[in-house]
Amino acid sequence: MTLQIGFLLFPQVQQLDLTGPYDVLASLPDMKVHLIWKDVLPVTSSTGLVLTPTTTFADCPTLDVICVPGGSGVGPLMEDAPTLAFLKRQAVTARYVTSVCTGALVLGAAGLLQGKRATTHWAYHELLTPLGAIAVHERVVRDGNLLTGGGITAGIDFALALAAELYGDEVAQLVQLQLEYAPAPPFNAGDPRTAPKAVLDQARQRTADALQQRIQITLRAAARLG
Repeated sequence: MTLQIGFLLFPQVQQLDLTGPYDVLASLPDMKVHLIWKDVLPVTSSTGLVLTPTTTFADCPTLDVICVPGGSGVGPLMEDAPTLAFLKRQAVTARYVTSVCTGALVLGAAGLLQGKRATTHWAYHELLTPLGAIAVHERVVRDGNLLTGGGITAGIDFALALAAELYGDEVAQLVQLQLEYAPAPPFNAGDPRTAPKAVLDQARQRTADALQQRIQITLRAAARLG
């Protein structure tokens, strides 16, 4: 039976949150991947890449896997009733409910992280707890049928872990080899625990405004969840 995998697509999505795991999962056998939004008009990612939905909330089939990527557009999603209702509806029957980066905050706003171990981008990790999650500083976290990936590039690690869950380690390793996914970054600055202090300070400064906005959104979402 063909597996149905759906990625939420929305304005100001972080394209690598979506396209990294998309490449991994679309490489698996007997797989149908959907890009889902309210309509099928093209949307623009946070870095200007234009992406086109393939189906709508109304027409989307029952999914085996639902994945929410992150991006600068997650704030509005956390308070968007149709989006949250769609996620809650699909989560009832999905084999796996998943996210990449700040997409976890959208799952949290939908009430899908209550009492669950989860992760997200390091700059917004503190927002998981008010949404009922047990925040874990790991690149990929699984709690039952919930799989969450850390920031942006962790989406590839997350997708390979999910591929192994769906098809076994050998198939996942074959996809990894086909994609030549063997990270060897020129710097050890991809984690706040290893980045130079000056670099970390700049990164925190760049995300400060977004963090403050999302704190307010998260508090409103937490209040709705009770």
